[in-house]
Amino acid sequence: MNGIRRILLAEDDPKDVELTLAALGEHNLANEVVVVRDGAEALDYLYRRGNFSMRIPGNPVVVLLDLKMPKVDGLEVLKAMKSDPNLKAIPVVILTSSRESKDLEDCYREGVNAYVVKPVKFQEFVDSVKELGMFWALINEPPPGSVTGTA
Repeated sequence: MNGIRRILLAEDDPKDVELTLAALGEHNLANEVVVVRDGAEALDYLYRRGNFSMRIPGNPVVVLLDLKMPKVDGLEVLKAMKSDPNLKAIPVVILTSSRESKDLEDCYREGVNAYVVKPVKFQEFVDSVKELGMFWALINEPPPGSVTGTA
Protein backbone atom coordinates (compact mmCIF):
# COMPACT_ATOMS: atom_id res chain seq x y z
CA MET A 1 0.00 0.00 0.00
CA ASN A 2 1.23 3.50 -0.81
CA GLY A 3 1.29 6.34 1.64
CA ILE A 4 2.39 7.12 5.11
CA ARG A 5 1.04 4.97 7.89
CA ARG A 6 1.09 7.39 10.77
CA ILE A 7 0.29 6.41 14.37
CA LEU A 8 -0.61 9.03 16.97
CA LEU A 9 0.61 8.12 20.46
CA ALA A 10 -0.87 10.24 23.25
CA GLU A 11 1.04 9.34 26.41
CA ASP A 12 2.43 11.48 29.24
CA ASP A 13 4.71 8.86 30.85
CA PRO A 14 8.18 9.06 29.21
CA LYS A 15 8.94 5.41 30.07
CA ASP A 16 5.74 4.19 28.40
CA VAL A 17 6.49 6.37 25.35
CA GLU A 18 9.97 4.83 25.11
CA LEU A 19 8.64 1.28 25.47
CA THR A 20 5.88 1.84 22.91
CA LEU A 21 8.22 3.39 20.35
CA ALA A 22 10.73 0.55 20.84
CA ALA A 23 8.04 -2.07 20.32
CA LEU A 24 6.63 -0.38 17.21
CA GLY A 25 10.08 0.31 15.78
CA GLU A 26 11.29 -3.24 16.26
CA HIS A 27 8.89 -4.41 13.58
CA ASN A 28 8.71 -1.24 11.44
CA LEU A 29 4.98 -0.98 12.10
CA ALA A 30 4.56 2.61 11.01
CA ASN A 31 6.34 5.06 8.76
CA GLU A 32 5.86 7.66 11.46
CA VAL A 33 4.80 7.74 15.11
CA VAL A 34 3.76 11.15 16.35
CA VAL A 35 4.05 11.49 20.14
CA VAL A 36 2.01 14.00 22.09
CA ARG A 37 2.25 14.36 25.88
CA ASP A 38 -1.32 15.33 26.80
CA GLY A 39 -4.87 15.31 25.51
CA ALA A 40 -4.81 18.96 24.44
CA GLU A 41 -1.83 18.26 22.14
CA ALA A 42 -3.63 15.18 20.77
CA LEU A 43 -6.62 17.32 19.81
CA ASP A 44 -4.35 20.01 18.33
CA TYR A 45 -2.70 17.32 16.19
CA LEU A 46 -6.01 15.83 15.04
CA TYR A 47 -7.52 19.23 14.22
CA ARG A 48 -4.29 20.58 12.66
CA ARG A 49 -4.11 23.60 14.95
CA GLY A 50 -1.49 25.22 17.20
CA ASN A 51 1.94 23.57 16.78
CA PHE A 52 0.39 21.16 14.26
CA SER A 53 -1.31 23.71 11.98
CA MET A 54 1.23 23.05 9.21
CA ARG A 55 1.31 19.24 9.44
CA ILE A 56 0.68 17.10 6.38
CA PRO A 57 -3.06 16.47 5.84
CA GLY A 58 -4.48 13.04 6.60
CA ASN A 59 -5.53 11.20 9.70
CA PRO A 60 -3.44 8.64 11.58
CA VAL A 61 -4.24 4.98 10.92
CA VAL A 62 -4.71 4.50 14.66
CA VAL A 63 -4.56 6.54 17.86
CA LEU A 64 -2.93 4.92 20.90
CA LEU A 65 -4.40 6.87 23.79
CA ASP A 66 -3.59 6.94 27.49
CA LEU A 67 -6.57 7.69 29.74
CA LYS A 68 -4.92 9.60 32.58
CA MET A 69 -3.21 12.61 30.98
CA PRO A 70 -2.82 16.28 31.92
CA LYS A 71 -4.91 19.14 30.48
CA VAL A 72 -7.45 16.93 28.66
CA ASP A 73 -7.84 13.28 29.63
CA GLY A 74 -8.06 10.41 27.17
CA LEU A 75 -11.81 9.96 27.57
CA GLU A 76 -12.39 13.58 26.52
CA VAL A 77 -10.14 13.09 23.47
CA LEU A 78 -12.09 9.93 22.59
CA LYS A 79 -15.44 11.76 22.94
CA ALA A 80 -14.23 14.59 20.70
CA MET A 81 -12.98 12.15 18.06
CA LYS A 82 -16.08 9.99 17.97
CA SER A 83 -18.39 13.02 17.74
CA ASP A 84 -16.51 14.49 14.77
CA PRO A 85 -17.48 13.14 11.32
CA ASN A 86 -13.89 13.64 10.08
CA LEU A 87 -12.31 11.74 12.98
CA LYS A 88 -14.83 9.15 14.13
CA ALA A 89 -13.61 6.43 11.74
CA ILE A 90 -10.04 6.50 13.16
CA PRO A 91 -9.49 3.42 15.32
CA VAL A 92 -8.69 4.31 18.93
CA VAL A 93 -6.87 1.96 21.28
CA ILE A 94 -6.80 2.91 24.94
CA LEU A 95 -3.45 1.95 26.52
CA THR A 96 -3.85 2.48 30.26
CA SER A 97 -2.92 1.16 33.66
CA SER A 98 -6.55 1.58 34.80
CA ARG A 99 -8.47 -1.60 35.52
CA GLU A 100 -11.50 0.37 36.79
CA SER A 101 -14.71 -0.99 35.31
CA LYS A 102 -16.12 2.56 35.04
CA ASP A 103 -13.22 3.58 32.77
CA LEU A 104 -13.71 0.47 30.64
CA GLU A 105 -17.48 1.03 30.36
CA ASP A 106 -17.09 4.75 29.61
CA CYS A 107 -14.57 4.10 26.84
CA TYR A 108 -16.69 1.46 25.10
CA ARG A 109 -19.80 3.64 25.44
CA GLU A 110 -17.89 6.41 23.66
CA GLY A 111 -16.84 4.10 20.81
CA VAL A 112 -13.30 2.93 21.60
CA ASN A 113 -12.04 0.11 19.36
CA ALA A 114 -9.88 -1.61 21.99
CA TYR A 115 -8.98 -1.20 25.66
CA VAL A 116 -5.61 -2.57 26.73
CA VAL A 117 -4.40 -2.54 30.32
CA LYS A 118 -0.67 -1.92 30.40
CA PRO A 119 1.05 -4.95 31.87
CA VAL A 120 3.75 -4.19 34.39
CA LYS A 121 6.26 -6.65 32.95
CA PHE A 122 8.45 -5.10 30.27
CA GLN A 123 8.28 -7.99 27.80
CA GLU A 124 4.50 -8.33 28.12
CA PHE A 125 4.14 -4.60 27.40
CA VAL A 126 6.43 -4.81 24.36
CA ASP A 127 4.58 -7.89 23.06
CA SER A 128 1.18 -6.18 23.55
CA VAL A 129 2.22 -3.10 21.62
CA LYS A 130 3.75 -5.20 18.83
CA GLU A 131 0.51 -7.14 18.42
CA LEU A 132 -1.58 -3.94 18.47
CA GLY A 133 0.73 -2.27 15.99
CA MET A 134 0.77 -5.23 13.65
CA PHE A 135 -3.02 -5.34 13.55
CA TRP A 136 -3.77 -1.62 13.26
CA ALA A 137 -0.79 -0.57 11.14
CA LEU A 138 -0.48 -3.60 8.84
CA ILE A 139 -3.58 -5.79 8.79
CA ASN A 140 -6.49 -3.41 9.35
CA GLU A 141 -7.60 -1.52 6.25
CA PRO A 142 -8.01 2.16 7.18
CA PRO A 143 -10.94 4.21 5.88
CA PRO A 144 -10.36 6.25 2.71
CA GLY A 145 -8.61 9.55 3.37
CA SER A 146 -6.83 8.40 6.52
CA VAL A 147 -3.54 7.62 4.77
CA THR A 148 -1.74 10.29 2.79
CA GLY A 149 -0.63 9.76 -0.78
CA THR A 150 3.14 9.72 -0.80
CA ALA A 151 5.91 9.75 1.75
